[in-house]
Amino acid sequence: MQDMMNNSASVVLNLEEHENGAMVFPRETTPGEHENSVAAVPTSDTAQILTQAELTRLKSPKQLLELLQAKALDVGKIKSRLDYETELKKLQIELVKMQRWVQEKNKRVAILVEGRDAAGKGGTIRRFATHLNPRAMRVVALPVPTEEERGQWYFQRYIKQLPNRGEVVFFDRSWYNRAVVEPVNGFCTQEQYERFLRQVPEFEHMLFEDGITLIKFWFSISKEEQVRRFRIRAKNPLKQWKLSPIDGKAQKLWDTYTKYKELMFSRTHTTFSPWVIVKANNKRKARLESMRYVLSLLDYEGRDTGEISLYPDPNIVTRYQRSASNLD
Repeated sequence: MQDMMNNSASVVLNLEEHENGAMVFPRETTPGEHENSVAAVPTSDTAQILTQAELTRLKSPKQLLELLQAKALDVGKIKSRLDYETELKKLQIELVKMQRWVQEKNKRVAILVEGRDAAGKGGTIRRFATHLNPRAMRVVALPVPTEEERGQWYFQRYIKQLPNRGEVVFFDRSWYNRAVVEPVNGFCTQEQYERFLRQVPEFEHMLFEDGITLIKFWFSISKEEQVRRFRIRAKNPLKQWKLSPIDGKAQKLWDTYTKYKELMFSRTHTTFSPWVIVKANNKRKARLESMRYVLSLLDYEGRDTGEISLYPDPNIVTRYQRSASNLD
C-alpha cells in the first residue's frame, strides 16, 4: 500500500483521460461490467473526480489515502492500475532498446497477432507500438482483397508487407485468415483452403531460412468473455466501428471456429515457426506477457540490464501443445 501511495500525483493523472485539470475515475463496476464501459454513458453518473488542484495540495501518502477514501474510490483497483502502468512503461522501454538493436543489426522481425474477434489483438499491438520509431515499424491490417488480388497467389499481397532490413512489422491478422476466418464464413473454396495448409509451412520455412524472425501469437479468450466484449462495443459509441457482420455470427459459429483453429495449429505449428498461445481473458496480463515473450526471444543489446523480468508467465503464455486444452 505504501508503495502505491508514494507514487506522484502526475503518475495518478496518467491513469485515465483527464480534462480541464480533473481526474476521472470509473465507479466500482459489477462483475458483468467492463472497466472501460463508462465511455458509453455520462461521466457524472459513473465516476468520481479528482481535480488537479486536490492532487497538488497533497503533502503525504496518508492524505492521498484519505482523499481516495473520501471520494469512495477503490484503492485496490487504483493500485492495480498503477502497477500495470509502471510495468507497461518498463517493458516499452525495453521494446525501444530492442527496436534500436533491430535497426543497427539490420534484423527483420514479423509479429503475427491472431485470435478470435474481440480477443484484444489491436489493443495489444497499440501498446507494443506506442513508443517505437514509426520509421522502422509498421502495423499491417489489410482490407478485403481486391479483384486483382483475388487472381494472385494467395501469399502475394502479404509478401509485399514483410519487414525490410532494420524493421519490425506487426500483422493485425495475417495470411492465417485463410486458415480460420475464410473457411468458417465461406470466403474460400475447400481446394483453396487445403492448398494453403500445404503451402504455409513451406512459405514460413523460406522466411526462416532468409533470416526473418517470425512470431505467431494466438490470443485465446472464452466464449463468455467474447460475448461480454461484444456487448460493451455495442454500447460504446467510440468502439462500435469494431463491430462487423462477421462478429455477429462469431458466437453461433464458435464450435466451427474451434474446429478450424485446432486444424490450423496441428498443420502449421513447426519448430521453426511455432504457435504461441496467449490467454487473453485479462487484457492487461495478455499485453504485458506477450511483450515479455517477444523481448525474451530476441538477444538485443542491453537486455540483461533492464529493470524488469523478461520471463513470460507460463500460466499466460505457452507454446501450442497438441495435448493441451485451451480457453477457446
